[in-house]
Amino acid sequence: MSTESALRKGNLRTLALLAGLFLLPLVAAFYAYYGTSWRPAGQANHGELITPARALPELTLPAVTPPAQGRPLRGKWSLVYIGAGTCTAGCREALYLMRQTRLALNTDIARVARVFLVTGECCALEFLAREHAGLTVLDASGPAAAALLREFPAQAREHTVFVVDPLGNLMMSYDARRNPHGLLEDLQKLLRLSQIG
Repeated sequence: MSTESALRKGNLRTLALLAGLFLLPLVAAFYAYYGTSWRPAGQANHGELITPARALPELTLPAVTPPAQGRPLRGKWSLVYIGAGTCTAGCREALYLMRQTRLALNTDIARVARVFLVTGECCALEFLAREHAGLTVLDASGPAAAALLREFPAQAREHTVFVVDPLGNLMMSYDARRNPHGLLEDLQKLLRLSQIG
């Protein structure tokens, strides 16, 4: 009977040790997350989140190039650039980033639109047609576009690409001079997780 009792105690000790091995990390994680002010330092996105997301007014802007199917900034994820239509070096860099990012999406390419909101000095049409076929170019130089442009942060706009969700909410911005793969990675995550657009 004593050997059976010793065997049972040994088995219980082993079981308790195994349970502790599996439960201890879980308890430590719960304590670290809920019991302290510590949070992981890592950031999941590469661009700058615009919080809260800004609902863009739905406007009908004159199309400079033949308009794409559907309503601009609605129904698809949109990569948006805002600038003068003469398209200086910063503009060309941002439009190139938008084009290459969209091309890299492969099967999801149809879910993303590229939009260039021209604020004046319109337009380098030959360059845009040759290098950026399929780019929706809208004239945002008139007073009607002021309400729309106000929603986009003005700081460093010459080098910024914006992301607008299919519902027309401005949600992220990217500096086109920085890591170009960041925009692609974030867009791939958004498209994978999104049930819209």
